[in-house]
Amino acid sequence: MIDELRAMAVFAKTVETGSFRAASRELDLSPSVVSHHVSQLEEKLGVALLYRSTRRLSLTHDGEKLFRYAKEMLVSAESGFDAIAKRASEPRGKLNITLPAGFIQGPMVEDLAAFARAYPKVMLSINFSDHQLDVIREGIDLAIRVGTVHDSSLKAKKLTDLKRMLVASPACCARHPVPQKPSDLRDWEFIGLRMRPNDKLLTNASGKSVRVPYQPQIVLDNIHAVVQMAKAGLGVVTPPKYLVEDDVMSNKMVELLPEWEVESLPVYAIWPPNAPRESLTYRCIDFLETCEKKRRND
Repeated sequence: MIDELRAMAVFAKTVETGSFRAASRELDLSPSVVSHHVSQLEEKLGVALLYRSTRRLSLTHDGEKLFRYAKEMLVSAESGFDAIAKRASEPRGKLNITLPAGFIQGPMVEDLAAFARAYPKVMLSINFSDHQLDVIREGIDLAIRVGTVHDSSLKAKKLTDLKRMLVASPACCARHPVPQKPSDLRDWEFIGLRMRPNDKLLTNASGKSVRVPYQPQIVLDNIHAVVQMAKAGLGVVTPPKYLVEDDVMSNKMVELLPEWEVESLPVYAIWPPNAPRESLTYRCIDFLETCEKKRRND
């Protein structure tokens, strides 16, 4: 089909310019190549499109009909190119984004809102889920992922690190002695998040790291549900800091071992490998990077 469309474009240019030689100059092809394309089209259709003489060309009845369709095809193609070029100078279109559910209350929502305000002609379709969607199969333009990137066929760029807190409810804390060191947590209840391994890596100011394994009684697939279960007194959790720091300040939650820091998790932008550098995907990634750098510098 592509060969036929190319031949129709050559045929249309030949009719417009009036000769194979003039068409060859316009298309930067040799006259013999132009003639070959037209002959191939005639052979494919089984009709004569042009009558040729040494001085001029004339359209046959079938050639006139095809020329009308060929012109419409070229006009539509030019309109498409113009629309894409206009989008490049004035961003517009649709961007499909997926983020972890825990980001609903995070700063990246504010960043995406700022992106929407900066580019009002870009429509955002945003999915918040802790279930990782297949970027290619689901037609995702940009995925934000937490943790290790496993699919090497996709493009990836680290945006930031997700800081976490080791917390439990006052009710949970009342059931145990105040922990003085990570190993004191071995008898505590923990709540599991399905996407994360059942251990916590803690590091103190001197650089010493201790991994605390656990076997959760309950495992959930959503970080907001994990936090709610923790508030209900079911165990220790390590959610993003922004989800629980207000609760810690108001004594609704208790930070455990504050002199030990929970391992931060890398946050990556993931996108299809064939996205062009001028696409909305790259524009959004650059915008999110700028927001994050500004946040770090403030």
